[in-house]
This record gives sequence, structure tokens and C-alpha cells, in this order.
Amino acid sequence: MRPLPSILHLDMDAFFASVEQAAKPSLRGKPVIVGGLGQRGVVSTCSYEARVFGVRSAMAMAVARRLCPNAAYLWPRFVAYREISELVMAMLRELSPLVEQLSVDEAYVDLAAGLYGPVLAEATLAEGVELIRAIAEDLRADIERATGLTASVGAASSKLMAKIGSEQAKPNGLVLVTPGQERAVLGPLSVRALPGVGPATEQALRRAGLLTVAEVADQSEEELVRLLGRAHGSGVALMARGLDGRAVVPDRDAKSVSVEDTYEVDLMERDQVLFELDRLAARCVRRLKAAGRSGRTVVIKVRRFDFSTLTRSETLPGPTDDARVIAGTARRLAGQVSLAGGIRLLGVGVSQLAEYTQEDLFAQAAAELAEQEGEGDDESDESDAEAPPTAAAGQPFREQVWLPGQDVVHAEHGRGWVQGSGVGRVTVRFETPDSPPGRVRTFRIEDPALTPAEPLPLRPRGPSEQP
Repeated sequence: MRPLPSILHLDMDAFFASVEQAAKPSLRGKPVIVGGLGQRGVVSTCSYEARVFGVRSAMAMAVARRLCPNAAYLWPRFVAYREISELVMAMLRELSPLVEQLSVDEAYVDLAAGLYGPVLAEATLAEGVELIRAIAEDLRADIERATGLTASVGAASSKLMAKIGSEQAKPNGLVLVTPGQERAVLGPLSVRALPGVGPATEQALRRAGLLTVAEVADQSEEELVRLLGRAHGSGVALMARGLDGRAVVPDRDAKSVSVEDTYEVDLMERDQVLFELDRLAARCVRRLKAAGRSGRTVVIKVRRFDFSTLTRSETLPGPTDDARVIAGTARRLAGQVSLAGGIRLLGVGVSQLAEYTQEDLFAQAAAELAEQEGEGDDESDESDAEAPPTAAAGQPFREQVWLPGQDVVHAEHGRGWVQGSGVGRVTVRFETPDSPPGRVRTFRIEDPALTPAEPLPLRPRGPSEQP
């Protein structure tokens, strides 16, 4: 354990929803819910205005609609989120080379390894605490100035307590846990606050009458091992006492890259399944290339109508990032799975990742075979980037599809975003991050003047708007 609270945990506040509110002036201060919009969709993120109604992340979208029917329901714009994430992570890396990114909106930073490390090493506890507080507040202000978004930060002498601190700081706050305060901060919390304590572990502890972290911390390690098993019991015993010696590890290496879709109507025909596999392979390859990786093992995931889930895999002679090869392999693997009764979920992934692509005769031959058999025609469908299932029945669209929240540009009216579409019409609100709330207009879905657009940068705050 460190003598100073020099580990930061930063978590952007309601990230996806906050980006949408910053990009769309008409949604600021209103409930916004981002996620899959079909019958089986799940909430990815919701704004704090929506949380007042009981909406939460990972909730079924159908439940969210019942709780908050007047919210804006938007499909995720991952391109916009990634751009802002990269900007925020670059700001963190200016503080220290040891940045452990956990997700698109969350990371640990080890201040002792960075620019302020020598000063912190010589500081007293009081001096160190004040310096870390100032660094964290400056970081939050810099992020808000650059993006218009807020972040919550926890600072502590361990990753466990820094994470707990950022959760207590939400929204838009800072909680600093000084060494020695760990048990006082942890004690009143539910046992679910501890890493690794999920529903099953919670039930095991509840049956023993242990509901809070303080109650767990009062138990001997031997008792917790008896309740939870040796490995898990020992870990929970340490965490409950606030003891966590894990280091901040930068550049966590992904072991695989995968994508999957759940369909509103089960896929019944093999042609539908093969079409979807081509789409998923193309998306998977885009993620591979964005990460500068290739892989040897292709995996497909199939969830059938009865919720039984199967995986099939094939290892290639060498790593590849060729979409035709990956799609062709996925198609072969699908031939090993019965489609009787229908398919509700499909996924394509690549593992055994490498930092290079081995251009071998196998890949070339497989690509040529796919072309000859007409299997490679759909792999370059860039319109599918981060898109939802293509159609309720899994068939390709015959016309332009407009997604709620999608960025568009009109030849006459300029930039805007899709509010909704249906029965041959699409409704667009014309506004940008730096404009006042805009007007709404309706067009035919196939209107040639309306085209998809890339996200605009968020509007930085001006000096007069700073808190």
C-alpha cells in the first residue's frame, strides 16, 4: 500500500448520453437513453435526467421505455465516442506513462510514475494530498474545457479505493481517500462494492448474515475461505480490509476481437445466417485493423431459439486480417451448426492475435475461392460500421436506413441528426453542437439531398462559460 493517494481512477459521467447531449442542443437537460432499440435491446448508458425515472445501464430497453416513455432513445454513435475517448486518454498520458484504460470512458493513472513523481516522493502526507487534489481538479477542468463533458475522479493509495472514490464522486466530483481511511470508507458499503463479488458470491455471504463490507472484514480469512473457496475467499478478505497491491498496468493486451448481434426476429434461413456472418466479419476486421492486429483463430458464436449457445472455431495456418478469409472461415464453421428452430444471436471473433499479418498462400487461395463462389461480395459494406442488425428477418436493406441519433447532412438545410423514421419518412432536427436548438423537418427516406455524415467535434467551452 502506498503512503500517498497517488492512484487516480477517472470515469466519464454518463458518457454516451453526455456526448449525445453535448452534440445535440435540443437534448440538453432532458432524459436521453442510448442503446439497442429493438425489442431485445439493452440500455448502454442513460443520462442523469433519465435515472430519476429508475432507468439504469444494462436494463432491458423495453423496461426503460415503460419507465421513461418521453426520453430520447438513440442508437450509439461509436465513432464519436472513440474520438472523445482518445482525446481524454491522451490528457491522462500527459500526467503519467502508466495509464490503464479499462473501457472507452474509464482508466487508472499512476501519478507517482509521471511528471509529478519526484515531487510526490519528497512530499509529506499533507503536501502530497493537496498536490494530488490540485492535479485531479485541474484534470477534470481540462477535460470539461476541451470536450464540454464532466468526469468523476477518485484518488487513493490503491486501485480498489480509487475506484470506490470515483463512484462516490459521481456525478462531476472528486473523492480523495487518504491512507488509513480505507476501512471507514468501505465499511458501510454493500458487499457488491468489492471487485469480484457478483450475485452468486453476494448470496453466499448473505446466507451467512454478511451484508456490508464491514461485516465481511470482521470475519477471519479462514471463515471466508470456508464460505467462498480458497482463492476467492482470500481475495475477498483482503479487499474487505482495503488491502490491494495491484499495480497500474498500461496497454492491457486484448486476447481477442469480436462482434455480435441479437436479432429481433430469429433467423430461419441459411442464406440469412451467411449474410449476417459476412457483415459481422467485416465489422470484426475493421476493429482488428483499428488496433493494428491480426489473428489466427476464427470463432463463431451461435445462440439458438431455445437460448442454447454454441461456439465453433478454426485455427488458420497464419494470422490474417483479410475479411474475405475470416468471412469464409465463419461460413464454413456455420455449416457445423444446426439452424433448426431459428437463430437469435450471431457473433464472429478472432483470437491468437498478432501484431502483423502473414501474407500466405492459404489466405490468397481462400480469398480467390470466396470470390469464385460469390461469397465475398458483401465484405466491404462500410455502411455497416457499428450498425444494428440489418433487418428484422436478417435480410439486407433495399433502401437507406436512418437510425435515431445518426449524423446527417442535407444539401439545403445543412447538418443535423435523425430523430426517427418510418412509413417511408425520416424526421431530422437541424442543429450542431455550437448552435441553438434547431428546427425539425421531414423527408422521404430516399431523398437524394439527405446523406449520412461524420460526427462533428463537440463545442469547447468559452472562457466566460468556465465554472
